[in-house]
Amino acid sequence: MAAANRNQIRNFGIISHIDAGKTTVSERILFYTGEIHKMGEVHDGMAAMDWMEQEQERGITITASATCCRWHDYTFNLIDTPGHIDFTIEVERSLRALDGAVAIFSAVEGVQPQSESVWRQADRYQVPRICLINKMDRIGADHRAVLIDMIEKLHVKPILLQLPIGTEDGFCGVIDLIGEKTLHFCAADLGQTVSDGEIPVELLEEVQQARERIIEVAADYDDSILNDFLEGEPIAGERLLPALRQGVINGQLFPVLLGSALRNKGIQPLLDAICSLLPSPLDIPPAAATRIDNQAEQTVEPEIKGPLCALAFKVLADEGRKLTYLRLYSGSLQPGDTVFNSRSHGEEKVARLFRMHSHKRERIERAVAGDIVTATGLKNVLTGDTISGAEQPLQLAGLDYPEPVVSLAVEPKTVDDRDKLPPALEKLQWEDPTFRVKEDPETGQTLLTGMGELHLEVVVQRLATDFGVGTRTGRPQVVYRETLTRTSTQHELFEREIDGKIHCGEVTISISPQPRRSGLSIEIADAVLQQWPEEQGEQLREKIAAACQSGPIAGYPLNDLKLTLTEAPYDSHKTTELGISAAINRAISRALNNGKPTLLEPVMALELTTPADYTGRVMGSLQQKRGQVEGVSSRPGQDVIRAAVPLLEMFGYMTELRSATRGQGSFTMEFSHFDQAPAETLKKFGL
Repeated sequence: MAAANRNQIRNFGIISHIDAGKTTVSERILFYTGEIHKMGEVHDGMAAMDWMEQEQERGITITASATCCRWHDYTFNLIDTPGHIDFTIEVERSLRALDGAVAIFSAVEGVQPQSESVWRQADRYQVPRICLINKMDRIGADHRAVLIDMIEKLHVKPILLQLPIGTEDGFCGVIDLIGEKTLHFCAADLGQTVSDGEIPVELLEEVQQARERIIEVAADYDDSILNDFLEGEPIAGERLLPALRQGVINGQLFPVLLGSALRNKGIQPLLDAICSLLPSPLDIPPAAATRIDNQAEQTVEPEIKGPLCALAFKVLADEGRKLTYLRLYSGSLQPGDTVFNSRSHGEEKVARLFRMHSHKRERIERAVAGDIVTATGLKNVLTGDTISGAEQPLQLAGLDYPEPVVSLAVEPKTVDDRDKLPPALEKLQWEDPTFRVKEDPETGQTLLTGMGELHLEVVVQRLATDFGVGTRTGRPQVVYRETLTRTSTQHELFEREIDGKIHCGEVTISISPQPRRSGLSIEIADAVLQQWPEEQGEQLREKIAAACQSGPIAGYPLNDLKLTLTEAPYDSHKTTELGISAAINRAISRALNNGKPTLLEPVMALELTTPADYTGRVMGSLQQKRGQVEGVSSRPGQDVIRAAVPLLEMFGYMTELRSATRGQGSFTMEFSHFDQAPAETLKKFGL
């Protein structure tokens, strides 16, 4: 990719709720850009971006797939992300590396729970977005209701750039409000031919009003548009796009287009909008980095001749080799280059570079700032690591990983499987930061922990298909958290001779319960920090955090607590690292036991869709599951129930719901918070 064309690169992802049409849109993008010559459908298991066997069998996206294609003079680096909450890490790490996103909403269902989740993830990384209201051909499609949904649920400013021609199954095209023309998509050649025409007379007034709203918004970013608008002068469409683009890049505007990807309508205007409205790598603010050698903060400009700085945002086991996805923020990279790993502080050598086309690889000889590529040879690089040049070692901000909430016991089927299981699990762990493996100290069982039933089901299936490891599994189990019901303070003095050296440490730690959803906070008194050398003082916080990973009841992590280190005398002749660690661990352990510990269970936010005739029955079943119904809204022919339900009660619920609604009900859920576990659960743990 030529450096001169970097202003014509678009690094973007497609994000939405499950079943809104992300992969279908991606498939059409690849077809119309000439990257593929035959469109596959998700429901047939033939979509190019859903290349994993499990994705093709289940008809859902599990892993984020990257591809590269061209539209006119622009180069697209596109990532199709999953919509299922169990695979939210794929969205998280993709958005961390991208410059823009296309958010897709169903014209029937509107803004759904996972739509809100991925929108918040994009907010966190300040990713500019444009939107597509898909499925305009479906019965019940209402783009105006979706716009209202966006305003009320996402608290954003959507700006409609098109009006539909026809409704529901009569949807046949769109009116381009900026270009002031109609666009029809030829069904005979799968929508490849787009013909424009005059706007029907009966729609001229509605078009004029909608276009004025666009002009009013654009005027906020271009004074000349404002002046011409006030004076009643005509404003050409080519003047509006740069102003709207400025609002998009600033994160203040969210242009909305209409379409039906499955019926091959509305995709080419979306491609044009990606070129016109989303930022290039040169348009986004420079990345912030920290110099590892001197801890100085600095910005990383997207300069090819600058120092190398790249983020490893995904790691994949591909045919037994580690494939590392890199976003280059500065400098350039070639096969054979030696790079510095910010986490391990070691050097590694890049073997080969590739541009990805889903799971297929195109070998390249150079990558530059603004590129998204994959590399082989980086044996110790994990998700979130920064690679840079050893002469100027840099550290970029990493990623936020959601905490897993479901666990599963697994054991190998045969002796051969016993030897193959640990290395297979290790590879799956460095692929997926939300997947954890640990051994139960009491039973010796291997416990897999993940984001949900489906997540762990896919892991077990991959063990068999990708790694040839046969396993037996138990029932999924809830991953709890531990907390206290009363404040506890503990003073601890540790002094012991080990290997001929006296190790000392003395601390006083107070632990107090906090309101639900507070998380874990650690404070160190100023008087303590003043006594300790700066570097060692900061390590005190890390030692306390490490001690909070295992509670006194069943070894679950601590939550909703405030730990305060009030005293920690420092004597340079006596105090040692081992001594202070032992004192902290012992003090926290005893304080927890004295603070009347209890368990917290994960509670899920549930959105359930059911025919109106079955609403009462479904709500009754939710109440039996200790669910709290938070609201019911009606749509044509169906009701949408929002509720908070303990995860423990939701295992196998899909079968129960389908039975209660004669196969017509469906639900989605995501983790909400931890709350007090019921008495029956506490009794099982001897409380």
